[in-house]
Amino acid sequence: MTRSRTGTSLLAAALLAAVLLAPQHAAAEVSPGGRYVALGDSYSADSGVGPLAKGSYPFCLQSARNYPKLVAADLGLSLTDVTCGGATTGNLTKSQYPGVAPQLDALNGTESVVTLGMGGNDSFLFAGAIAACGAFAPVALLDLGAPCKQKYGDRFDRLIEADAPAIGAALDAIHQRSPHAVLYVVGYLDILPQSGRCYAKMPLTTGDTAYMNGVEKHINTMLAQQAALHGARFIDTYAPSIGHDVCQPAGVRWIEPPLSGQPIHPGPDGAAGQARIVAAAMRS
Repeated sequence: MTRSRTGTSLLAAALLAAVLLAPQHAAAEVSPGGRYVALGDSYSADSGVGPLAKGSYPFCLQSARNYPKLVAADLGLSLTDVTCGGATTGNLTKSQYPGVAPQLDALNGTESVVTLGMGGNDSFLFAGAIAACGAFAPVALLDLGAPCKQKYGDRFDRLIEADAPAIGAALDAIHQRSPHAVLYVVGYLDILPQSGRCYAKMPLTTGDTAYMNGVEKHINTMLAQQAALHGARFIDTYAPSIGHDVCQPAGVRWIEPPLSGQPIHPGPDGAAGQARIVAAAMRS
Protein backbone atom coordinates (compact mmCIF):
# COMPACT_ATOMS: atom_id res chain seq x y z
CA MET A 1 0.00 0.00 0.00
CA THR A 2 2.90 2.34 0.75
CA ARG A 3 4.35 1.66 -2.70
CA SER A 4 0.94 2.27 -4.26
CA ARG A 5 0.55 5.62 -2.51
CA THR A 6 4.06 6.61 -3.45
CA GLY A 7 3.43 5.68 -7.07
CA THR A 8 0.21 7.68 -7.11
CA SER A 9 1.99 10.71 -5.66
CA LEU A 10 4.77 10.45 -8.22
CA LEU A 11 2.25 10.19 -11.06
CA ALA A 12 0.37 13.25 -9.80
CA ALA A 13 3.64 15.18 -9.51
CA ALA A 14 4.68 14.14 -13.01
CA LEU A 15 1.37 15.25 -14.51
CA LEU A 16 1.56 18.57 -12.64
CA ALA A 17 5.08 19.10 -13.95
CA ALA A 18 3.89 18.27 -17.46
CA VAL A 19 1.23 20.95 -17.21
CA LEU A 20 3.62 23.56 -15.79
CA LEU A 21 6.35 22.82 -18.30
CA ALA A 22 4.10 22.39 -21.33
CA PRO A 23 4.55 24.87 -24.19
CA GLN A 24 2.30 27.87 -23.68
CA HIS A 25 0.10 28.94 -26.58
CA ALA A 26 -1.93 32.13 -26.90
CA ALA A 27 -5.60 31.19 -27.02
CA ALA A 28 -8.76 33.20 -27.52
CA GLU A 29 -11.82 32.48 -25.42
CA VAL A 30 -14.59 30.36 -26.89
CA SER A 31 -17.25 32.89 -27.86
CA PRO A 32 -20.26 32.98 -30.20
CA GLY A 33 -19.39 33.62 -33.82
CA GLY A 34 -15.94 32.09 -33.54
CA ARG A 35 -14.69 29.57 -36.08
CA TYR A 36 -14.63 25.96 -34.83
CA VAL A 37 -12.75 23.20 -36.66
CA ALA A 38 -13.49 19.59 -35.69
CA LEU A 39 -10.85 16.95 -36.45
CA GLY A 40 -11.23 13.28 -35.63
CA ASP A 41 -12.29 9.72 -36.31
CA SER A 42 -15.61 7.86 -36.15
CA TYR A 43 -16.21 8.71 -32.47
CA SER A 44 -16.16 12.38 -33.48
CA ALA A 45 -17.94 11.84 -36.80
CA ASP A 46 -20.45 9.74 -34.79
CA SER A 47 -20.48 7.37 -37.73
CA GLY A 48 -23.72 5.47 -38.08
CA VAL A 49 -25.94 8.12 -36.54
CA GLY A 50 -28.18 9.13 -39.42
CA PRO A 51 -28.53 11.03 -41.57
CA LEU A 52 -25.18 11.63 -43.23
CA ALA A 53 -23.93 15.20 -43.20
CA LYS A 54 -24.63 16.98 -46.47
CA GLY A 55 -21.52 17.51 -48.56
CA SER A 56 -19.41 15.06 -46.56
CA TYR A 57 -17.58 12.18 -48.22
CA PRO A 58 -19.93 9.15 -47.96
CA PHE A 59 -17.28 6.69 -46.75
CA CYS A 60 -16.48 8.97 -43.82
CA LEU A 61 -19.98 8.28 -42.43
CA GLN A 62 -19.99 11.73 -40.86
CA SER A 63 -23.31 12.29 -39.13
CA ALA A 64 -25.43 15.40 -39.53
CA ARG A 65 -26.06 15.00 -35.78
CA ASN A 66 -22.53 14.38 -34.54
CA TYR A 67 -21.28 16.14 -31.43
CA PRO A 68 -19.28 18.87 -33.24
CA LYS A 69 -22.45 20.03 -35.02
CA LEU A 70 -24.50 19.91 -31.82
CA VAL A 71 -21.80 21.82 -29.93
CA ALA A 72 -21.49 24.45 -32.67
CA ALA A 73 -25.24 24.99 -32.67
CA ASP A 74 -25.33 25.20 -28.88
CA LEU A 75 -22.45 27.69 -28.57
CA GLY A 76 -23.12 29.68 -31.74
CA LEU A 77 -19.86 28.70 -33.43
CA SER A 78 -19.16 28.59 -37.16
CA LEU A 79 -18.19 24.96 -37.78
CA THR A 80 -15.85 23.35 -40.28
CA ASP A 81 -16.23 19.60 -39.67
CA VAL A 82 -13.70 17.27 -41.33
CA THR A 83 -14.14 14.31 -38.99
CA CYS A 84 -14.07 10.96 -40.80
CA GLY A 85 -14.68 7.39 -39.71
CA GLY A 86 -11.52 5.30 -39.68
CA ALA A 87 -9.17 8.30 -39.54
CA THR A 88 -5.73 7.94 -37.98
CA THR A 89 -3.22 10.61 -37.02
CA GLY A 90 -1.64 9.97 -40.42
CA ASN A 91 -4.78 11.35 -42.06
CA LEU A 92 -4.15 14.73 -40.50
CA THR A 93 -1.44 15.26 -43.11
CA LYS A 94 -2.34 12.66 -45.75
CA SER A 95 -5.56 12.13 -47.67
CA GLN A 96 -7.73 9.33 -46.30
CA TYR A 97 -9.73 8.87 -49.52
CA PRO A 98 -9.23 10.17 -53.08
CA GLY A 99 -10.49 13.72 -53.19
CA VAL A 100 -10.59 14.06 -49.39
CA ALA A 101 -8.07 16.63 -48.18
CA PRO A 102 -5.85 15.95 -45.16
CA GLN A 103 -7.72 17.07 -42.07
CA LEU A 104 -5.16 19.73 -41.11
CA ASP A 105 -5.91 21.54 -44.38
CA ALA A 106 -9.11 22.76 -42.70
CA LEU A 107 -6.99 24.98 -40.44
CA ASN A 108 -6.12 28.46 -41.71
CA GLY A 109 -5.29 30.37 -38.53
CA THR A 110 -8.66 32.07 -38.17
CA GLU A 111 -10.20 29.37 -35.97
CA SER A 112 -10.72 30.10 -32.29
CA VAL A 113 -11.60 26.52 -31.31
CA VAL A 114 -10.24 23.15 -32.48
CA THR A 115 -11.23 19.70 -31.22
CA LEU A 116 -9.22 16.55 -31.89
CA GLY A 117 -10.82 13.16 -31.22
CA MET A 118 -8.40 10.56 -32.48
CA GLY A 119 -6.00 7.75 -31.57
CA GLY A 120 -8.19 4.65 -31.42
CA ASN A 121 -7.42 3.68 -35.03
CA ASP A 122 -3.67 4.13 -34.85
CA SER A 123 -1.92 0.75 -34.92
CA PHE A 124 -5.37 -0.76 -35.60
CA LEU A 125 -5.87 -0.52 -31.84
CA PHE A 126 -9.63 -0.59 -31.16
CA ALA A 127 -10.64 -2.83 -34.04
CA GLY A 128 -7.69 -5.14 -33.45
CA ALA A 129 -8.41 -5.51 -29.74
CA ILE A 130 -12.12 -6.12 -30.35
CA ALA A 131 -11.39 -8.72 -33.02
CA ALA A 132 -8.72 -10.43 -30.90
CA CYS A 133 -10.88 -10.75 -27.82
CA GLY A 134 -14.04 -11.45 -29.79
CA ALA A 135 -12.36 -14.55 -31.21
CA PHE A 136 -12.75 -16.14 -27.77
CA ALA A 137 -16.55 -15.79 -27.84
CA PRO A 138 -17.25 -19.56 -27.95
CA VAL A 139 -15.20 -20.29 -24.82
CA ALA A 140 -16.31 -17.03 -23.16
CA LEU A 141 -19.80 -18.48 -22.88
CA LEU A 142 -18.67 -20.32 -19.75
CA ASP A 143 -17.19 -17.13 -18.24
CA LEU A 144 -13.95 -18.75 -17.13
CA GLY A 145 -10.94 -16.54 -16.55
CA ALA A 146 -9.64 -14.01 -19.06
CA PRO A 147 -8.48 -15.95 -22.14
CA CYS A 148 -7.84 -12.82 -24.23
CA LYS A 149 -5.74 -11.24 -21.49
CA GLN A 150 -3.87 -14.49 -21.04
CA LYS A 151 -2.98 -14.59 -24.74
CA TYR A 152 -2.26 -10.91 -25.45
CA GLY A 153 -1.11 -9.57 -22.09
CA ASP A 154 0.22 -6.01 -22.41
CA ARG A 155 0.27 -5.99 -26.23
CA PHE A 156 -2.41 -3.32 -26.55
CA ASP A 157 -0.88 -1.22 -23.78
CA ARG A 158 2.42 -1.25 -25.63
CA LEU A 159 0.69 -0.12 -28.82
CA ILE A 160 -0.91 2.79 -26.96
CA GLU A 161 2.43 3.93 -25.59
CA ALA A 162 4.02 3.59 -29.02
CA ASP A 163 1.29 5.81 -30.50
CA ALA A 164 1.70 8.57 -27.91
CA PRO A 165 4.39 10.50 -29.87
CA ALA A 166 2.08 10.67 -32.90
CA ILE A 167 -0.61 12.34 -30.78
CA GLY A 168 1.91 14.81 -29.40
CA ALA A 169 3.19 15.61 -32.89
CA ALA A 170 -0.39 16.12 -34.08
CA LEU A 171 -1.07 18.62 -31.31
CA ASP A 172 2.12 20.53 -32.13
CA ALA A 173 1.14 20.65 -35.80
CA ILE A 174 -2.30 22.02 -34.92
CA HIS A 175 -0.74 24.73 -32.75
CA GLN A 176 1.56 25.72 -35.60
CA ARG A 177 -1.37 26.24 -37.95
CA SER A 178 -3.77 27.63 -35.35
CA PRO A 179 -1.63 29.55 -32.84
CA HIS A 180 -4.57 31.50 -31.40
CA ALA A 181 -7.06 28.65 -31.07
CA VAL A 182 -8.15 26.86 -27.93
CA LEU A 183 -7.24 23.23 -28.62
CA TYR A 184 -9.24 20.44 -27.00
CA VAL A 185 -8.44 16.73 -27.06
CA VAL A 186 -11.68 14.78 -26.70
CA GLY A 187 -11.46 11.35 -25.09
CA TYR A 188 -13.46 8.20 -25.79
CA LEU A 189 -16.77 7.29 -24.15
CA ASP A 190 -17.00 4.35 -21.74
CA ILE A 191 -17.75 1.29 -23.87
CA LEU A 192 -17.95 -1.51 -21.29
CA PRO A 193 -19.41 -1.85 -17.77
CA GLN A 194 -17.17 -1.26 -14.78
CA SER A 195 -18.03 -4.69 -13.39
CA GLY A 196 -19.66 -7.88 -14.65
CA ARG A 197 -20.41 -8.47 -18.31
CA CYS A 198 -23.25 -8.79 -20.86
CA TYR A 199 -22.39 -11.80 -23.01
CA ALA A 200 -25.42 -11.43 -25.31
CA LYS A 201 -24.18 -8.00 -26.42
CA MET A 202 -20.43 -8.30 -25.93
CA PRO A 203 -19.32 -11.96 -25.88
CA LEU A 204 -16.48 -11.59 -23.40
CA THR A 205 -15.76 -13.20 -20.06
CA THR A 206 -16.01 -11.02 -16.96
CA GLY A 207 -12.22 -11.05 -16.78
CA ASP A 208 -11.77 -9.96 -20.39
CA THR A 209 -14.44 -7.28 -20.00
CA ALA A 210 -12.25 -5.78 -17.27
CA TYR A 211 -9.17 -6.30 -19.46
CA MET A 212 -10.68 -4.43 -22.40
CA ASN A 213 -11.91 -1.72 -20.06
CA GLY A 214 -8.33 -1.27 -18.92
CA VAL A 215 -7.19 -0.83 -22.51
CA GLU A 216 -9.70 1.96 -23.07
CA LYS A 217 -8.78 3.67 -19.81
CA HIS A 218 -5.14 3.54 -20.89
CA ILE A 219 -5.75 5.27 -24.22
CA ASN A 220 -7.73 8.01 -22.49
CA THR A 221 -4.92 8.45 -19.95
CA MET A 222 -2.39 8.67 -22.77
CA LEU A 223 -4.48 11.30 -24.57
CA ALA A 224 -4.78 13.33 -21.37
CA GLN A 225 -1.03 13.17 -20.79
CA GLN A 226 -0.24 14.25 -24.34
CA ALA A 227 -2.71 17.11 -24.07
CA ALA A 228 -0.98 18.30 -20.89
CA LEU A 229 2.45 18.04 -22.48
CA HIS A 230 1.49 19.85 -25.69
CA GLY A 231 -0.57 22.83 -24.60
CA ALA A 232 -4.04 21.38 -25.12
CA ARG A 233 -7.03 20.85 -22.85
CA PHE A 234 -8.32 17.31 -22.35
CA ILE A 235 -12.07 16.70 -22.24
CA ASP A 236 -12.85 13.54 -20.30
CA THR A 237 -15.93 11.93 -21.81
CA TYR A 238 -15.18 8.55 -20.22
CA ALA A 239 -16.03 9.27 -16.57
CA PRO A 240 -19.31 11.12 -17.31
CA SER A 241 -20.42 8.26 -19.57
CA ILE A 242 -20.00 5.51 -16.97
CA GLY A 243 -23.38 3.83 -16.61
CA HIS A 244 -24.18 4.42 -20.28
CA ASP A 245 -22.09 1.53 -21.61
CA VAL A 246 -23.05 -0.99 -24.29
CA CYS A 247 -24.62 -3.33 -21.73
CA GLN A 248 -27.34 -0.86 -20.76
CA PRO A 249 -30.85 -0.90 -22.29
CA ALA A 250 -31.87 1.36 -25.14
CA GLY A 251 -32.50 4.87 -23.91
CA VAL A 252 -29.76 4.52 -21.29
CA ARG A 253 -26.78 3.33 -23.28
CA TRP A 254 -24.65 5.72 -25.31
CA ILE A 255 -22.70 2.96 -27.07
CA GLU A 256 -24.57 0.63 -29.38
CA PRO A 257 -24.01 -3.17 -29.47
CA PRO A 258 -22.29 -4.98 -32.36
CA LEU A 259 -25.51 -6.01 -34.11
CA SER A 260 -26.79 -2.49 -34.67
CA GLY A 261 -26.46 0.41 -37.07
CA GLN A 262 -23.68 1.87 -34.93
CA PRO A 263 -21.70 -1.22 -33.82
CA ILE A 264 -19.63 -0.38 -30.72
CA HIS A 265 -19.99 3.31 -31.55
CA PRO A 266 -22.07 6.15 -30.11
CA GLY A 267 -25.73 6.12 -31.07
CA PRO A 268 -27.91 9.26 -31.12
CA ASP A 269 -27.98 9.36 -27.30
CA GLY A 270 -24.21 8.97 -27.25
CA ALA A 271 -23.67 11.82 -29.70
CA ALA A 272 -25.97 14.03 -27.63
CA GLY A 273 -24.14 13.02 -24.46
CA GLN A 274 -20.77 13.83 -26.02
CA ALA A 275 -22.10 17.22 -27.10
CA ARG A 276 -23.26 18.10 -23.59
CA ILE A 277 -19.90 17.17 -22.10
CA VAL A 278 -17.85 19.01 -24.73
CA ALA A 279 -20.03 22.14 -24.67
CA ALA A 280 -19.87 22.28 -20.87
CA ALA A 281 -16.07 21.99 -20.97
CA MET A 282 -15.84 24.79 -23.53
CA ARG A 283 -18.09 27.03 -21.43
CA SER A 284 -15.90 26.52 -18.37
